[in-house]
Amino acid sequence: MSVRLRVGLLGCALLAACAAPSPPPAPPVAAAAPDSFTLVATGDVLIHQGGSLTAGAQRGDGYDFSGVLAPVAPLLQGADLAICHLETPVAGPGGPFRGYPSFAVQPQIVDALAGAGYDLCSTASNHSLDDGFDGLVRTLDALDAAGVAHTGTHRTADEPPTVVEAGGVRVGHVAVTFSLNGVAPPAGREWAVDTFDAPDVTATLRAAARARAAGAEVVVASVHCCEEYDPDPSELQVETVRALLASPDVDLVLGHHAHVVQPFERIDGEWAAYGLGNHVAQHSTRGFATEDSVIARFTFTRQPGGGFAVTRAEAVPVHIDLDPFRVVPADPATRDRVSEVLGRRGAMQDGLGIGGG
Repeated sequence: MSVRLRVGLLGCALLAACAAPSPPPAPPVAAAAPDSFTLVATGDVLIHQGGSLTAGAQRGDGYDFSGVLAPVAPLLQGADLAICHLETPVAGPGGPFRGYPSFAVQPQIVDALAGAGYDLCSTASNHSLDDGFDGLVRTLDALDAAGVAHTGTHRTADEPPTVVEAGGVRVGHVAVTFSLNGVAPPAGREWAVDTFDAPDVTATLRAAARARAAGAEVVVASVHCCEEYDPDPSELQVETVRALLASPDVDLVLGHHAHVVQPFERIDGEWAAYGLGNHVAQHSTRGFATEDSVIARFTFTRQPGGGFAVTRAEAVPVHIDLDPFRVVPADPATRDRVSEVLGRRGAMQDGLGIGGG
């Protein structure tokens, strides 16, 4: 032992102040993977002109649709992920605005959707090209400016899959429409709208696989199809839904276009909402059927194998009040009407709950 070390030890003994060697740093603790998240989804948003919807929303020289969704906003904001279906393209801020049959609507609806709590919207519908490719791009630009993600229509051919985060879980969303109302996609831009020939969902499944490859742990498919104003899904609709859910790349199907509520169904452990009805629309001549609606709410929970499955399925009936125009929680009569339709394919027996706001 060296003299120098002997002196050091003596000093330590006299002062009782020798520091012990520092322990090695502990390895970082990995954050626990999220165990569950909640998703809500709503029906068709299409802004008809000339009725109480646009008249009531007008404020001076502009429009403000925020009050239309205010009664249901807390329910939307309470979920980890809120999904809408924006069926119509938006015009420029000053219009001109058009309604049925070829829409170009007030862009302020996008701000209202964002303000109500929507995170993501599907945009593939039979009206996607009502205002041409320029209207399609304008709509996506408006959604981007409002901070709302989107899927189903495209500005370029090489856009990446839509994958968002919901409570720490990566969720992919694909959307498709069965029709463009006879409007041909722009030459050389056939990719602008995701379409399919029901019940052939080959292209949609490829899109779902790309979302999965991009890291999505759950993939939702929004389908704009098939018959309008019929509360029972058509055979084509059922075949389409079953083909999607048969794939390991699709976990949930949301249906649009009927403008009325259609049943929910559990198929081999996975859920489909065939038709969510109108969320913001004014088919006033058709009465309760097109004014009743439903907000779907699904809780996904991580399974022992690592994937996610729906462990709680709920439907929250809502209703469109026309004057003043508001989307409001259902009264008992609405709740009964909607519940009867929702259960026509065994959903209640399979665990669907009828919830409130």
